[in-house]
Amino acid sequence: MSEYKTIFGKAVKALASDPTDAGAEGQIWYNTTTGSFRTVLATAAWSSGSNRINAMAFAAGFGTQTSALTAGGRPAGGGSSAKTEEYNGSGFSAKADLNQARSYLAGCGNTTAGLVFGGFFSPPAGARNESEEYDGSTWTAGNNLGTARYGLAGAGTQTAGLAFGGNSPISSATEEYDGTSWTAGGSMNTARKYLAGFGIQTAAIAAGGNPSTPTVGGETELYNGSTWSEVNDLNTSRGSGLGGAGTSTSGIIMGGLTTAPAPGTGTGATETWDGTNWSTSPATLATGRYAISGAGANNTAAVAMGGRNAPDSLANTEEYNLSASVITAAAWSSGGNMNTARAGLTGFGTQTAAIAANGDTFPPATGRFTNAAEEYNGATWTNIASTNTSTNFAGSSKLSPAGAGSVFGGEPVAARHEYWDGSTWSEQTDMNTPRYASGGAGTQTSSLAMAGIADTDATEEWDGSSWTTVANIPFTTFNTPGAGSQTAAIIFGGNGPSGLNTTAEYNSGTWTTGGNLISPKTNQGGAGTQTAALSFMGATPTTAAPFSVTTEGYDGTAWSTRPSASTARRTLGSAGTSTAALGFGGYTPPKTAATEEFTDETTALNYKTITTS
Repeated sequence: MSEYKTIFGKAVKALASDPTDAGAEGQIWYNTTTGSFRTVLATAAWSSGSNRINAMAFAAGFGTQTSALTAGGRPAGGGSSAKTEEYNGSGFSAKADLNQARSYLAGCGNTTAGLVFGGFFSPPAGARNESEEYDGSTWTAGNNLGTARYGLAGAGTQTAGLAFGGNSPISSATEEYDGTSWTAGGSMNTARKYLAGFGIQTAAIAAGGNPSTPTVGGETELYNGSTWSEVNDLNTSRGSGLGGAGTSTSGIIMGGLTTAPAPGTGTGATETWDGTNWSTSPATLATGRYAISGAGANNTAAVAMGGRNAPDSLANTEEYNLSASVITAAAWSSGGNMNTARAGLTGFGTQTAAIAANGDTFPPATGRFTNAAEEYNGATWTNIASTNTSTNFAGSSKLSPAGAGSVFGGEPVAARHEYWDGSTWSEQTDMNTPRYASGGAGTQTSSLAMAGIADTDATEEWDGSSWTTVANIPFTTFNTPGAGSQTAAIIFGGNGPSGLNTTAEYNSGTWTTGGNLISPKTNQGGAGTQTAALSFMGATPTTAAPFSVTTEGYDGTAWSTRPSASTARRTLGSAGTSTAALGFGGYTPPKTAATEEFTDETTALNYKTITTS
């Protein structure tokens, strides 16, 4: 038997710990600490992504795993939608609506140069032939398809697009788009609807679909720019809107119905295409579904957005990766309960070292507002020295570490200001403007107080010895969190005549308006910086469910969805960063002591121990 060194030209290394770089993939080493031979292997897996803003099925989808677009579709409850959403690999943000609401449409291109075409809408009910082009911000009408249809597939780019298959009646027709107009191309060998399509105009794949209403198919065809040729079939026949993505030599399909007709329960089965054959992946969607919007550059990185299972449309998103790394999706998890259930509290610090102070504990009958404070170590809360003032809805220096922070203001309207040094609270110079329900930012000696009651647009800076009134916020608000530093802060949501979804950014004395929150919200938690902020839970009084579990992330320009928390609540305390946040206490009702921890997506090498079995 040949030795490893003879085959690979080098001996097996002896290492005290496993290597951490991606170059370890496929290598073998001996871990002297564990006494075992180890390697890193690539594996295929689906992981949860942030939900769509709107539950949607039969929407157009295109782009890559980290830059995808969905447009139109069938919303929950039925009908047709004009909604457009962009996925950035972390969450969805709302984009300009289509000019014409429609479902069962197809698309191609990317997030800055996209194209959608065909579909169905009513009234009047029926197949459509309209096209629209997207430039990254707006949709404009393009020339119509030659054949009106819905349930079709698309491939290619905005200036070299392809439309094929569809319904009304079930079609084999192909059309090519040159950036201006559609012309007829070669017909498919098998007419079908609700199929998957991917690739480019001169090298496209059509897979699966419904050759007739009660049947599903596994037929796969390759288009070369003029004609379709039959290639190897899917391993599992499926239709009703299976998702597809990739190229003619590196593709992927996911989901769909393996029996017809819809509605039904979709499959989670996934297959990858190598240019010749389909291979059934060991990875399956956690939520089997059909009517999926798929996107991805190849068969190693794709995303499945939305879809449907009986009885209605879904918002679920999942990411597929064939990688040497194990990806753990972003998520909220339960932390240790506080010692005192309360709402209207404030906080600062990190996820593993945070301070909670003040709040409303009513009942019990001993009083409503409290001066109680607690410290969190990442697992449990411990009572610490009380603040000098019992109050509610105070602000805080959000970026402060747990051992050197500050709190200011509070209800009833107060200008109070206190420092925490790790063991005691001490009185500091009061603010110029008494207030409560304000947003806070910065550190103990360089903090910012923003908005609140009774002066809803006032801003003050603290330099370690005195407060200075600076420029007013562009709108009036209160019951809003703050985030960031004194020279680069952000405030978002809250109550005020400007609405509950407003955002403003502060930069060394100047305020500018930022991107709006997706969901109007007040009394939410907040964490992070001006260019990487998190908004979570809170109250949405304009909706049927007034308390929220939703989470949104801000990148300095726009808000996008993040995984939802477990406990809907408002007037909670918060601390941490956009990748490691902490939400604690609040009103559910009743007042709660519950704590939740947000952890962003993580990756780690997929280590394997080599055995003889």
